Amino acid sequence: MSRFLRTLEFDAWLKALRDPVAKGRVIARIRSAEAGNFGDCKSVGEGVSEMRIHAGPGYRLYYCRRGEAVYLLLCGGDKSSQQRDISQAKAILRRLENET
Repeated sequence: MSRFLRTLEFDAWLKALRDPVAKGRVIARIRSAEAGNFGDCKSVGEGVSEMRIHAGPGYRLYYCRRGEAVYLLLCGGDKSSQQRDISQAKAILRRLENET
């Protein structure tokens, strides 16, 4: 079983989601990944991966692996902000790596 931790940026994004159905799908997807079913995901480079949720505007969750079974949710977004979100996720990961 995997464990997911969240950055403040991810928590702020999730809290700002106004659609309760979308928020429920995001949370369900995280729980599914914790159980080992990552579903539709791919690497976007520099240690960051993207988990895609095919609902609404096409939500994306950006994460990295931290240890054997721990993952860190970096930020979230949707298809319309995908490139900006990927850049933000990579910047967050670089910042966290510099802090340790």
